[in-house]
Amino acid sequence: QLQLVESGGGLVQPGGSLRLSCTASVNLDVYAIGWFRQAPGKEREGVSCISSRGGATNYPVSVKGRFTISRDNAKNTVYLQMNSLKPEDTGIYYCRATNWGYDYWGQGTQVTVSS
Repeated sequence: QLQLVESGGGLVQPGGSLRLSCTASVNLDVYAIGWFRQAPGKEREGVSCISSRGGATNYPVSVKGRFTISRDNAKNTVYLQMNSLKPEDTGIYYCRATNWGYDYWGQGTQVTVSS
């Protein structure tokens, strides 16, 4: 059973940066990974995704140019580098691993952007 653990969240001022990590209990290299976030009172939304070997990435307009997803399959870890953070980036950030009908979520890490 694949287990995902997110870390790296916290409180940061607007314009600041954070790097989130998503570490898996088993080999991740057959899974595509997505990062999602959920703000209070809002639906969960995707903020980035990366293919299993890291050759393809995708971002919504809201974070493009500010967020970067990367992966180190040797460490079973996917990262989300978040720069130029805005208050509207506040939320719980989750990672998700998918492959051929398998779908796993982590427990989330809180990111708060506030002065």
